[in-house]
Amino acid sequence: MHLSRNFALIPAAGIGARLGTDCPKQYLPLAGKAMLRHVLDTFVACEAIAHVFVVVSAEDGYIADLMTAAPHLKDRVTLLYQGGETRHLSVLNGLNAIRNQAADDDWVLVHDAARPGLTGSLIAQLIAALRDEAVGGLLALRVVDTLKRSDEGVPLHGEGSQKMAPTSHVTETVSRARLWAAQTPQMFRYGLLQRALAIAAGQAQQITDEASAIEMLGLRPMLVEGSPRNFKVTLPHDVALAEIFLKEQV
Repeated sequence: MHLSRNFALIPAAGIGARLGTDCPKQYLPLAGKAMLRHVLDTFVACEAIAHVFVVVSAEDGYIADLMTAAPHLKDRVTLLYQGGETRHLSVLNGLNAIRNQAADDDWVLVHDAARPGLTGSLIAQLIAALRDEAVGGLLALRVVDTLKRSDEGVPLHGEGSQKMAPTSHVTETVSRARLWAAQTPQMFRYGLLQRALAIAAGQAQQITDEASAIEMLGLRPMLVEGSPRNFKVTLPHDVALAEIFLKEQV
């Protein structure tokens, strides 16, 4: 009988344009080491993870130095130089690349390279919650803030106008009831996730995360309580906050 294994898949082919840094944000130094290194160290230290795969751009000029500086990663991390133009394509390319190493019922934990605050306890919590789950699921946080929808991007004079509102104003308050903010890892069986992403390839703009591709199949991923520290570094002020969490962990 095949015992399902847990693989980590880290899409890390982005350029981090919104952060405005000189290097891709996954290589930005945080608390003494690259952001991606924090993520890899966390997964490598987790005994429940059989192996870690990192999907990078074919032109990536940083990952080799990161791996050289961290020899302990060598036996537990495999680099896949098959990054796509979108996260969706990077994950799908990565899954296709490991086809001969993963069985359909093995679990794949897809995690953002820009979430360095992930901990081993969060990984263990997710794996334990989904062990007997048919579909899979993801870490997420309940939305606690009041949500507002703005008029940003709305034409000033009808649908055909090219002029948009120069400032944002509230158009409505959105109920936060039953709303969750998705995090990663997002954990699904290899075969199911590969099929879902392949089917959704023609609708990539609608696929904002792995769970959304699973949902397009009519399935319902489980929500597992995450942590505020597991946030995504996206804007410049996120860097300082991430360093606070990471330095507290040391």
